[in-house]
Amino acid sequence: MSTSSSPPGPVRWERLEERTLAATRVLDLRSVHFRHPRREVDRDFVVIAASDWCNVIALTPDGQLVLVRQFRYGINDFSLEIPGGIIDPGEDPVVAGLRELREETGFVGTEARLLASVHPNPAIQNNRCHLVLVENATASSVQQWDHDEEIEVVTAPVDDVLAWARAGKITHSLVVCGLMHFEPIWRVRMGRGV
Repeated sequence: MSTSSSPPGPVRWERLEERTLAATRVLDLRSVHFRHPRREVDRDFVVIAASDWCNVIALTPDGQLVLVRQFRYGINDFSLEIPGGIIDPGEDPVVAGLRELREETGFVGTEARLLASVHPNPAIQNNRCHLVLVENATASSVQQWDHDEEIEVVTAPVDDVLAWARAGKITHSLVVCGLMHFEPIWRVRMGRGV
């Protein structure tokens, strides 16, 4: 709530030129020059330019969630997650979610929809992560891992997975975010309200 004595709210900085500092297989690191229109201050900011991602909440007919356990190079350890990956240019997020689920786990589903789209870290990243719900997921396909992937597929009851996220057994922030978006749907389905 603003009053006449309150300072004005934030303004959009003007985006000027940019240059690539490093280009990799999964992201570009860019230096982007911005100008503040009120203060007339110029600054360079580092932006990670990456493709959009999808993460999949895959629910089996008997109320289990499909999880993947794999080694993650960033933390130099194993991580328990929901399936997901990079969306190909021009690919629909739901189609990408179904593809990633099939490739990583061998599971396919009959119903899929977009739950939400979030910005992983808007302070430094320009991409979005699309959270896809796939229902009636069953193991009926052959896994097709990328060259660097080795995945253990795990299924567990929804309530257990939600408890693991709350207890810190699941630490991937985008997985926790996906579970947060899914939990109200699960609660309504189980007659527990929102």
